[in-house]
Amino acid sequence: ESYMVAAGRTPQLAYFDHPPIAWWLSWAAAHLLGSEAPVVVRLPFVLLGAASTWMVARLGEDLAGRRAGLWTALAFTCAPVLGFTSASWVLPDGPLDATLLAMALCLVRALRSIGWRWWLATGVAAGLALLSKYTAVLPLAGGFVYLLTQRQDRRWLARPQPWVAVALAALVFAPVIVWNARNGWASLEFQGSRAEAVRLQPFGPLVVLGGEALFLLPWLWAPLMLEWVRALRHGPADRERWLLACLGAGPVLLFAFVALWSRHVLFHWAAPGYLLLLPLLGEVLARWDGCALRRATAATVALLLAGLAVVAIEVRWNPLPLPNDPALQAVDFTPLRAVLAKHG
Repeated sequence: ESYMVAAGRTPQLAYFDHPPIAWWLSWAAAHLLGSEAPVVVRLPFVLLGAASTWMVARLGEDLAGRRAGLWTALAFTCAPVLGFTSASWVLPDGPLDATLLAMALCLVRALRSIGWRWWLATGVAAGLALLSKYTAVLPLAGGFVYLLTQRQDRRWLARPQPWVAVALAALVFAPVIVWNARNGWASLEFQGSRAEAVRLQPFGPLVVLGGEALFLLPWLWAPLMLEWVRALRHGPADRERWLLACLGAGPVLLFAFVALWSRHVLFHWAAPGYLLLLPLLGEVLARWDGCALRRATAATVALLLAGLAVVAIEVRWNPLPLPNDPALQAVDFTPLRAVLAKHG
């Protein structure tokens, strides 16, 4: 976060490791409110997290009704990598989640319509997703796979609307292309190097999937994966579930596959894929709704709040000094400014 805020003090069309939206948001918040306090630079990401909660609920509602939408939003909020870090930290993941959800909502409505409005909105949202993080290309590819494989909606490929939406997304993404062209394609080269082969790692995919399960919480990840497999088995006949299965498949499958030879796969990279699959879980939870499920939800919330309290206490007072203490990464360096000034 400190790196992003500091680098973002100089607005650019893109940055070395990611497209620019997260940097632009922290820069805008600091300038509008006249401060780089954590609560200030995080504010746009918190607001995007709130918007994502609403949009994922609407996506669940579109699939299976209002109660499914409610449970989808609860699952989003309880998944630490989605409802906590991506929904509040100064990272590209918050804008990515919000724009991908907007794209999915607009696409659902575009497929049900006969005009241009929702297709144009889909293109703009897709472009903003690409302007947030390069991995947005994977759900976009999933949308194309859906159109190729779903007989009823394949007709759209013979119409101009989806192709104009693609062109609009490319136009929104153009600043990143311009920046890379001016800087030797440094950003794309850096991200591509993370998939560089090191050695065969047969258990790499299992490690990555296990890490992703921890980041989502295992008792959310397991039924979510089960519902995704069921959606894949039912195939294109179930339009809404097949659309979500296609949109979410890319990030989940690709990074597990890359882990076969690369040690540079981070567990949160696949989170947007799970995000777009969440309505499948919300549908199931709505059917399971009862005292046992509500008690489990309350216990999950209590566990998350306790975990946050432990982390906050460790960062603030450091009662459990650890070797290579990860809590040190949350300590701000700004107090050094006065000390350095005192020493000239």
